[in-house]
Amino acid sequence: MARVINGIAELEALVGQPLGESEWTEISQDMIDKFADATGDHQWIHVDAEKAAAGPFGTTIAHGFLTLSLLPLLGAQVTDITGMKMKINYGLNKVRFPNPVPSGSKVRDVVSLKEVVRKDSGVQVVMNHVIEIEGKDRPACIAEAVTLMVEA
Repeated sequence: MARVINGIAELEALVGQPLGESEWTEISQDMIDKFADATGDHQWIHVDAEKAAAGPFGTTIAHGFLTLSLLPLLGAQVTDITGMKMKINYGLNKVRFPNPVPSGSKVRDVVSLKEVVRKDSGVQVVMNHVIEIEGKDRPACIAEAVTLMVEA
């Protein structure tokens, strides 16, 4: 269940704090294959189970961008910021993929709030996302995502 944050003033009070974590989500081979079809990235480490079994990871792995693309899905499980007319993906300040995600693994998003800046165009919110892999010490993805929010 997402943590409900009632408006920007309440959000501002949470700067520098952890906001929570999502549920674990399985990264299936079917999901990887569909992402490969959507992006045209059919590199063997993602889609060729036989070749990947003999490769450096012992199995197929998810695309880094597939892991990154889960931020909206997983992030929505962590927070629900109310009182917004609109929320726009404004970009990313920094993204790293320190550990591959083997097919069949489960991942979750651990979110903290870095900053909230009021601007003429709206409120710029920067959240840190750490996509963890179940049973692994190093995360799959570390990303600093920027969202522009417009209050209702």
